[in-house]
Amino acid sequence: MRRFAVLGSVAVLALLVAGIGSPAPARTTLTGACAKANLDLVSAGKLSLGTDNPAFPPWWGGKEGHGFKTSDPYSGKGYESAVAYEVAKRLGFSKSQVTWQPLLYTKAYAPGKKSFDFYLAQVSYKPVRAKAVDFSRSYYDVNQAVVGIKGTPIMKVKTVAGLKKYTLGAPLGTTSYDYIVKYIKPSTKPKVYDSLNDGVTALKNKQIDGLVVDFPSSGYITAVQIPTSAVVGRLPTKGVQEHFGLVLQKGSSLTTCVTRALASMKADGTLKRLESKWLAGDAPLLK
Repeated sequence: MRRFAVLGSVAVLALLVAGIGSPAPARTTLTGACAKANLDLVSAGKLSLGTDNPAFPPWWGGKEGHGFKTSDPYSGKGYESAVAYEVAKRLGFSKSQVTWQPLLYTKAYAPGKKSFDFYLAQVSYKPVRAKAVDFSRSYYDVNQAVVGIKGTPIMKVKTVAGLKKYTLGAPLGTTSYDYIVKYIKPSTKPKVYDSLNDGVTALKNKQIDGLVVDFPSSGYITAVQIPTSAVVGRLPTKGVQEHFGLVLQKGSSLTTCVTRALASMKADGTLKRLESKWLAGDAPLLK
């Protein structure tokens, strides 16, 4: 889908034990066609980025600011913000040369001219979306999860089949919704919402039994938005592994460059380190 996880002292301890609190590897700035001076940008000398608003943890961090609600992409905190700034550095941009704009994620992958160089807001690669925009390689492989209200019957479910009798919900146009209709196939038609916030409100008001979201997003929902909720379980991968990619203008020459930056981040362990830092946590896998 798209859109903390359990952070704090436990996560910090885990980092130290794993040895991934060590200094980051030396960054390599891209050269040749991907050198900063050769990039085809929306605004010369600046990297124009976009994401959804509100910007939720654990993908984003920091206090509200720059017109963004909940979190501020400019903070560099949160997994996606950290990934974006690392890609920017490898393209030769300083933090002050990166700008952000709010844009609803469904509009980001709609056909048409883009006002950003790349966009990230937990947008999953789908062939139908790739007809209208370019996607970079994966910067995060995704598992969906189900969130329910503590003490309700759905919390006892241990299998995907056990979800069939419940009313589920997900944001419109997301892979969370796709998972419901393709693999869970509930007896009651799932509810769809214009935004994740609307889905969270529906769950809080018990208009649905369970909300399907990408697993890292479940942490913020259960810890902050609905403290009376909990993760029923993670959903097993079905078919091709779902992943998030950076979204770019169709045919953009920048696509190859951001993919090269992400490939180097994967190769030197940067993506794994950022994932461990910002997306810690676990939940049982439904059978």
